[in-house]
Amino acid sequence: MDAAVSPLPDDIEALKALVRLSAQRADEAEQRATSAEAELANARARESATEALISHYKLQIAKLRREQYGPSAERTRRLLAQMEFELEDLEADAAEDDLAAETAATKATNVTAFERKRPVKKPFPDHLPRDRVVVPAPCSCPACGGMRLSKLGEDVTETLEVIPRAWKVIQTVREKFSCRDCEKITQPPAPFHVVPRGWAGPSFLAMLLFEKYGQHQPLNRQAERFAREGVPLSVSTLADQVGAASFALMPIFRLIEAHVFAAKRVHGDDTTVPVMAKGKTDTGRLWDYVRDDRPFGGADPPAVVFYYSRDRRGEHPQVHLASWSGILQADAYAGYFELYAPNRQPGLILEAGCFAHARRKFFELADVEGAARKKSRGERTGPIYPIALEAVQKLDALFDVERGINGKTPAERLAARQELSAPLIAELHDWLNAQLAKLSRNHDLAKAINYMLRRWDSFTRFLVDGRVCLTNNAAERALRCVPLGRKAWLFCGSDRGGQRAAIMFSLIQSCRLNDLDPQAWLADVFARIAGHPANRLGDLLPWNWKPTALKLEP
Repeated sequence: MDAAVSPLPDDIEALKALVRLSAQRADEAEQRATSAEAELANARARESATEALISHYKLQIAKLRREQYGPSAERTRRLLAQMEFELEDLEADAAEDDLAAETAATKATNVTAFERKRPVKKPFPDHLPRDRVVVPAPCSCPACGGMRLSKLGEDVTETLEVIPRAWKVIQTVREKFSCRDCEKITQPPAPFHVVPRGWAGPSFLAMLLFEKYGQHQPLNRQAERFAREGVPLSVSTLADQVGAASFALMPIFRLIEAHVFAAKRVHGDDTTVPVMAKGKTDTGRLWDYVRDDRPFGGADPPAVVFYYSRDRRGEHPQVHLASWSGILQADAYAGYFELYAPNRQPGLILEAGCFAHARRKFFELADVEGAARKKSRGERTGPIYPIALEAVQKLDALFDVERGINGKTPAERLAARQELSAPLIAELHDWLNAQLAKLSRNHDLAKAINYMLRRWDSFTRFLVDGRVCLTNNAAERALRCVPLGRKAWLFCGSDRGGQRAAIMFSLIQSCRLNDLDPQAWLADVFARIAGHPANRLGDLLPWNWKPTALKLEP
């Protein structure tokens, strides 16, 4: 049997050369693998950065379109929110991949790390306090050891930091004294609390109410967060403070209510609100009435008042507007019809139609993009009607005129409408009648056309009064806080809870309409309302409010 021949040489020097060659080849293979890994990481980082940039541009385009063409439907607002969330994740992915590419590039000698164009950071606000931390300078020159150092300047790196919320207990000491002459005991009065026999300070109450009604954080979630911060407070204890604080704010609510209904034109709308009942959940309603004179250059401040009801019967708006007369901008809800009676007392209420509602009915029938999305998802799509698309274009021409006169005086708006909008309205009326004659009575387009034609006087009201707006979007925007919070707080616990929510929504949304921080306003009002003269409560209204320094020290 022949012996196996070894492939390795017997010479030691040849073996060493073979080992060196193998090691060199292994290093080259490792370098190639490292370079490939770095290039792959660069490609991933470049792809993530590109996706984030595209998402950013899409979001900016959507926002610019909304600003140009006015407030859009609730569906579009949800789409913008989804785009915000998508951009948030894509930016985080891009940052993560960028760091991975940088780490991989440090291992490779022939691959340059991908440099992502990072979001531009704005300077930190000037009002934030600055803590100056000076890095100690060397006592001698690191190069030559010389001691004669002269300062040339300094470079400052700013880092944003946050101090966790600090809790404190304020002890108000009231000393007792007795008179040695008459033996009478005297003592200063106890400090004021908004809640009788209360224990919560104004800033705490403002935070509690704003978190619940402004940020939609139910009390049970707030209690859990407080407990994690070392301050255990039961939900029932917090609820007691909410109820009493809401009662203390009722005089302010009544003043806002009077201000809203002092206007001769208001916007009205309503939305659903779930309410707990025995063994089930009922559907209540929240109604809002908005005074906003800014579209026609009015000097009076904007405000909104909310009301709660267990159902949607027409008697509720009739009670809300029992002593009011003027122009009501609202949708075509049948419960408003009694208000438009010609012999109504104490005065006539004129209906002003909402072109946004009318346009929406046509837009849904002409939504080509939406139909394409549904088709791509395999969902059933309705027919797309060219007539609906033409109706949308005709209505958009009216909105173009309105954008040019927004903020002008009623007389200027009326003159522009008579010149530019009146011919468009006449043409639209003839066109709608002509299209209706071609359609079946039960056709979807016929229903959309009849929605306008049957209320034509209300839709043409803006041609005779420069104060009237083309849409009821002011009321819809004010109501937006309710659907935004429904998924967080799920339902109102009772009818009283719904009424309390209406009061707090009125205060918070009125602050927002006047560009105020609702929590700061609440804290200051709670600190001042007890000692404030009753005949000067108007000074505490959001549009008259001048903040004072809130002292937490006794």
